Amino acid sequence: MMRRLPLRSRLALLTAAAFAMAIGVAAAACWYITATQLRSSLDSSLTTVDISPGWIQLLEKKCDKTPAKTNASGPPSRITGQLLTKNGNKRCVDYADTAIVVTQADKDVATGKIHSVLRDGVRDDGTPVRVYTVKTRGGDIMTIAREISEVSEPLNKLAALLTIVGGCGVLLALGAGLLIARASLAPVHRFTAAVEHIARTEDLKVRIPVEGEDEIARLGRSFNSMTAALESSRDHQQRLIADAGHELRTPLTSLRANVDLLIRSNQTGRPLPPHKRDALLGSLQAQTQELTSLIGDLLELSRPEVAQAAAVPTALHAVVQRALQRAQLRGPGVTFLTDIDPWHVLGDPASLERAVVNLLDNAVKFSPPDGTIEVRLRDGELTVRDHGQGIPAGDLPHVFERFWRSPQARALPGSGLGLSIVAHTVQRAGGQVALLPAHGGGTMASVRLPGTAVPAPGTAQLAHIVSGL
Repeated sequence: MMRRLPLRSRLALLTAAAFAMAIGVAAAACWYITATQLRSSLDSSLTTVDISPGWIQLLEKKCDKTPAKTNASGPPSRITGQLLTKNGNKRCVDYADTAIVVTQADKDVATGKIHSVLRDGVRDDGTPVRVYTVKTRGGDIMTIAREISEVSEPLNKLAALLTIVGGCGVLLALGAGLLIARASLAPVHRFTAAVEHIARTEDLKVRIPVEGEDEIARLGRSFNSMTAALESSRDHQQRLIADAGHELRTPLTSLRANVDLLIRSNQTGRPLPPHKRDALLGSLQAQTQELTSLIGDLLELSRPEVAQAAAVPTALHAVVQRALQRAQLRGPGVTFLTDIDPWHVLGDPASLERAVVNLLDNAVKFSPPDGTIEVRLRDGELTVRDHGQGIPAGDLPHVFERFWRSPQARALPGSGLGLSIVAHTVQRAGGQVALLPAHGGGTMASVRLPGTAVPAPGTAQLAHIVSGL
């Protein structure tokens, strides 16, 4: 039943229940303490009363009669008494209607088995009383009594008063619970409204006002961070789509123009000269390869992290060797000087090889036809240095941006995604990448990946080694 109620109502009811429990415990303790004190006072008034000889003489003179009230030397008016015989029977009584029912305990006092007894009892007319039977200094057996109503009536009134006050307290607690729930859940309501607004409008620019350092504030900051990350991711996707459309337009336009030229040649019956046709077909093949490479790069960059291949122990030096073999085919006039030491990392071998190939291709592209490229792998740092014209300092902050190409590279083949893929792959493997001007001219690319020079038997052990670096 409680689960069906709104959170505010549940919080208010729980607050009221807690207050009600506290009030109930306090009221019960108050009633119990008061009852104990009143009963103790009642017992004390009986056990400490002065049983004067005059009172006893008065009772003896009035035996079997209905005497008037006792004189000033007698007991208080609320205490009544009666004398018992040696065998425990009634002998004399203050008033005819105040006779006390004699019990075996009273007879035990009369016969001398016990000195005194304090007990609950009743009068002959059924009125509950508190009874004290004792043997006096003069040897008389005296039973005195006081009505329990002197205690029960105040306790009943106190119980009624506590019930009324407790009920009012519960109502006040319920009202206070509603106010507390409203104040406490106000940030949650703002949070809910923001989430509903985002779900309805897909507006990721919404931020929740955050105040304080409590759990709600932490939740608000986490939500704001999440929406900011989602907004950034969506912006990146939109830019990727826009840039991809722009980059795909050029090869598709050229490809379409060449295909149209071939179609018109066949339709008009005027075939192209063999050398022009071969050149046109070669251009079509190159454009198709460029388009295929561009689509592959886009797929690599657009894959979510959960879709990436699992990291496995990988020999980075072997990856670099394979990448060098591929790069040498693309730059037959370029000389590669290598200095490669063993290094083992956790990563996707195919992605790492593609990243290294992109670095080498970038170096080949900007190297002179008979240039030299230095490739070195030492202590987990891979450096690729070319001796070309270098990259201007103002262009260095943009080299890893998607589709960005320097002015001197726009006339060269490529999509502007190679270095972006390198940065994406290296960061996913927990490493760092940088492109810097080389001393003496050219450019040096530096990739540092965590790992170890000693091969590990399994992924778990290598992961432990890498995490400690």
